[in-house]
Amino acid sequence: MGDKNLARLAELTLDRHGDYDTLFFEGTWHSSGSLAGRAARFAAGLAELGLSPGDRLLVLMANCPEVTITYTAAWRAGAVVTPLIFLVSGDELRAALIDSGAIGVVTTAEFLPKVTAAAAGAAGVKFIVCVDAPADVAAPVTVADFSEVASASPGSIVSRAETDLAALLYTGGTTGRSKGVPLTHAGLFWSGQAVSEIDSASRIDSRLVTLPLAHAYGLLVLCEGLQRAEPSRNILMRWFDPADWVRLAQEHQVQDSALVPSMLAMLLTQPLEKHDLSALTSVSSGASALPAQVRAEFERRVPGCTVYEGYGCTESATLVSANAPGRNRPGSVGLPVPGCEVTIQDDTGRILPAGADGEICVRSPGVMSGYWHTVGSPADADVLAHGWLHTGDIGHKDEDGYLYVVDRKKDLILRGGFNVFPRDVEEVLGAHPAVAQAGVVGKPDPRLGEEVVAFVALHPDTAATADDLTEYAKQHLSAAKYPRDVRIVPALPLTDVLKPDRKKLREWVAQG
Repeated sequence: MGDKNLARLAELTLDRHGDYDTLFFEGTWHSSGSLAGRAARFAAGLAELGLSPGDRLLVLMANCPEVTITYTAAWRAGAVVTPLIFLVSGDELRAALIDSGAIGVVTTAEFLPKVTAAAAGAAGVKFIVCVDAPADVAAPVTVADFSEVASASPGSIVSRAETDLAALLYTGGTTGRSKGVPLTHAGLFWSGQAVSEIDSASRIDSRLVTLPLAHAYGLLVLCEGLQRAEPSRNILMRWFDPADWVRLAQEHQVQDSALVPSMLAMLLTQPLEKHDLSALTSVSSGASALPAQVRAEFERRVPGCTVYEGYGCTESATLVSANAPGRNRPGSVGLPVPGCEVTIQDDTGRILPAGADGEICVRSPGVMSGYWHTVGSPADADVLAHGWLHTGDIGHKDEDGYLYVVDRKKDLILRGGFNVFPRDVEEVLGAHPAVAQAGVVGKPDPRLGEEVVAFVALHPDTAATADDLTEYAKQHLSAAKYPRDVRIVPALPLTDVLKPDRKKLREWVAQG
């Protein structure tokens, strides 16, 4: 068995730290020993249902202890975890079941109707396991209760090579159809190890976990926890709620939390000063660009806490670069993590010098070998050209090697021959005192090729007109960049992981 097998890593972590209270969820502490025991029994139960090494097991749950148990159990059985955000539509779920060829699904009672309906159109699904399964479920396949399946006699860990798949993750599909990204045991081991090494000097032992464990970023947090040299206490939220986050951070004197920028913005609406957050020393931010004013305001209102930005993508096992204590450069997403190479390339593959914007290209042990069903085919030629993962993100490096992400390549607006990056416009509009959120996309224009369109949500009890915001942007942006079309909306659409949904904004533009 390879040393990088994630099931073996979980077992070694238990051996190293012993049995202790490691996971707090909705009023109850769960010990590391009890979680490991349930995972071992659940793995045996899944095997009895027909789960074999290499099979895909789709996981559709909000955050709960059963998610981590299922991941470890699937790895013990030699299977491939295929997590989906629970907010997916029934059609998206059915498409993932068919595309992945998943043999089974693990879910909770609230999502069981959606799962059973989707499974009816996916011939490969043989069973569904449900936490607190209701009696007499009408379903096209066997529906088993989680606790009953997890009562089997545990067996040994199935041997898997480090190059075997551990997870099949689906991209958000923000620019088209969602694609499957196969990640190996070795790739996820590496990403967890890299973050653990970065965090090793901080001695953080209490974390508030808010990110969906079904998302690549959440999976990275889980894998990093298996690599830590010291035991850690994890406070798990079913889903993010800003008031609950503040309450739990104070109650458990949390030291660290991984968030996305929209979560940080939501926290700024809370009375942070009225809570004891003195233990909070670090917050990591990833998944999308962090507005400078959000970072500065959070650090001002939570003295002693530093926000560290990082960068990664699903195709790189979620990790490329990160800031860290002692080398935090605000505005950048940090230095490449150990074992990761980053270059900035133009459209011909030429590596660009420091300061020049181009496509961010990556090589690391975590990079996928190709998309699901197309590994090694011409379909992957562009994204993996010349041995580099072409991320589709535009950015640059400074003279010291720190990476800066400018925007998505496909989101670039070409207005009258000038490049307009939506993030530049969003940053300016976001600095207006009345603006809570801004999202920018392009729309076809017969004269200029594209015109800049800005959707803006205002803070409560503030006022600003579209003309006000256009004039404000005009004062801070060049004539080529400022938006002539500003639309004030109640709220901006967000993706399942709370990133600004520019795909939806483009749909709004198309609708007029």
